Amino acid sequence: MPKVRLRLFATGYCTHPEWVTIRGGALRACRIPALFACIEHPSFGTVLVDTGYADRFMKVTDRLPARLYRAVTPVTFRGEDSAWLQLEACGIDAERVSAIVVTHFHADHIAGLRDFPNARFIYLPEAYEAVKRLRGLSALRRAFLPGLLPERFEERSAPIGPERRLAAPPGFPFPHAWDVLGDGSVLAVELPGHADGQIGLLLATDRHDYLLCADAAWSGKAVRDNRPPHPIAGFLMPDRRAYADSFGKLVGLRRRFPHLRIVASHCPDVWQDWVQGGEPL
Repeated sequence: MPKVRLRLFATGYCTHPEWVTIRGGALRACRIPALFACIEHPSFGTVLVDTGYADRFMKVTDRLPARLYRAVTPVTFRGEDSAWLQLEACGIDAERVSAIVVTHFHADHIAGLRDFPNARFIYLPEAYEAVKRLRGLSALRRAFLPGLLPERFEERSAPIGPERRLAAPPGFPFPHAWDVLGDGSVLAVELPGHADGQIGLLLATDRHDYLLCADAAWSGKAVRDNRPPHPIAGFLMPDRRAYADSFGKLVGLRRRFPHLRIVASHCPDVWQDWVQGGEPL
């Protein structure tokens, strides 16, 4: 697998009772970061994985019914937390971002799409098909806010097609994978349940192998200890059984490949150690 450079960033956080996110968790509210990844590829340049929160999220959720989103998961966000501003501080202009892989279409993953004017959007077709016609409360129940999508979204999209399909790496519990960039450096695997068509990404840096598992788990601790979310978390999931299957695959992967770093998009430990702590990736 060709190597890439990986950096992780946090775009603010929401709060929610810990017991909802992990079986046996505390009653107290915990901080749940909204992470995004920046992949530097030698040929494709800068590729993002999701975008986290952004200014537009706060504007879109100012009015009902979208405001209910913030009521359920109160969000702490500052303007400087935006993905584009954090990248700019690292010397990466928003115009240079060539692509954004959308793992799924929940608002805390797509809020910053409009900030990257030249990016094409990569995702599984079924992920977008599941939400594109939803509006109002129907959209909100799927954590989708249509107003976050850029104009000409479909025109700028490059959905992952069947021509990208290949066998999953040996020993991995997936029927197949997709070659996202066409050179084997970033492989997508389907992790449905939390959202239709959700994908995780397999990639390697000079230091480690990674699976960016999106929201198939909410923390590395949950995977390590085999402690899935409380059943009440399934209320907003389109397929609880599929989620349980995806979560179980992550648990099995960690046991079979202990060197593989499984990164959940809302993991507090990743936020503390790899984002704030600056551990090399």
